[in-house]
Amino acid sequence: MIAVARRLGQNYAFVATAVVFLSLLVAAGLRATPGVLIVPLERAFGWSRDVISLSAAIGIFLYGLTGPFAAALMQRLGIRTVLVAALALMAVSSAASAFMTSPLHLVLTWGVFTGIGTGCVAVVLGAAVVNRWFVERRGLMMGLLTASAATGTLVFLPLLAALAQHEGWRTVVVTVALACALLVPLALWLLPEHPADVGLRPYGAPADAPVARAPAPSGSLLQATFGTLARASRDRNFWFLSGTFFICGFTTNGLVGTHFIAMCSDRGLGEVQAAGLLAAMGAFDLVGTTLSGWLTDRYDARKLLFAYYGLRGLSLVFLPFSDFSFYSLGVFTVFYGLDWIATVPPTLRLANEAFGERDAPVVFGWIVAGHQLGAACAAFFAGAMRTIQGDYFYAFIVAGATGVVAAVLALQVRARRGGAGLATA
Repeated sequence: MIAVARRLGQNYAFVATAVVFLSLLVAAGLRATPGVLIVPLERAFGWSRDVISLSAAIGIFLYGLTGPFAAALMQRLGIRTVLVAALALMAVSSAASAFMTSPLHLVLTWGVFTGIGTGCVAVVLGAAVVNRWFVERRGLMMGLLTASAATGTLVFLPLLAALAQHEGWRTVVVTVALACALLVPLALWLLPEHPADVGLRPYGAPADAPVARAPAPSGSLLQATFGTLARASRDRNFWFLSGTFFICGFTTNGLVGTHFIAMCSDRGLGEVQAAGLLAAMGAFDLVGTTLSGWLTDRYDARKLLFAYYGLRGLSLVFLPFSDFSFYSLGVFTVFYGLDWIATVPPTLRLANEAFGERDAPVVFGWIVAGHQLGAACAAFFAGAMRTIQGDYFYAFIVAGATGVVAAVLALQVRARRGGAGLATA
């Protein structure tokens, strides 16, 4: 690692970013897997969709709730240590689900343990790596790492849907487990804890900047996590960003990521076809979120969020009124895909500006927790609406309306230039 770092110099930041990109990609594939499993588990065990959706909702909720604690752990134990432990937990829990026979097993494996594991390999990991390894191009690199979630959908969903259809759901969970396990040695080999560990400065740092690691925060993990939350909660910006990110989760992975394949199945589309549409959304989001990072480095993040949430809300209202033809689904795939998680780079920038770089990672972790709480609510809400009404019509209408609300809330954020906030307070 040190020899490669010395040859590449500051460009080694891109190697570290590539390792994290692959980890986020696999974690995204794992988090998208319950959407593939809904119909096969319904057929194999006779479990209702609200029961299956409950496990997905618990996993999504814990995925978000783990974020701020993971950010604090990374500051104390190191990014690599937390990443390796999380990948191992994801591999073991998904592999263990191959032996499940009851809904409780489903909740434990795909709800509790994968939720905790993926919560450590999530947006907070990308934010920690970008803040640690980059001084320049932060928005662009955050956009690229965020887009890895879309790429995970792009890579995994068609494959997993085909495996579920032809080989059965157990082959799906074993495949995901192997992908997680293979990343453990890669992270150990190529990901230093800090640029200073290999004698480097962050990318874009001036040549006279000191090559040194920042000291680990003092105090216990709970003090760091909940103390930062207490300080942030006194700032109106925290509530606006948390509210918009709650709606972001409600309108993306909780609703579309979990129920889109099942909704298409209700309308006569095959599972592989529906997974292909999700993969296409992932392809467009790879472009849209990376572009969003580039735009975030140059334009007002609040106005970008206004546009993103407004367009997303309109696209969700459009879908249940469409005829699910090739043309209408193509239009939805393009517009919704470009906007899937383009909200992350501007939200992270606003959090950094409002709360300072010392507290921003943990604060952003709590904001992401709001995102996943919204996603969990949508995953269960849509499943319950499908069970009660027999379709997903009102679930998508409600989600579209919340997107418009988020667009208005985004304009209420008041950023502080220079990233003062809690760090100097």
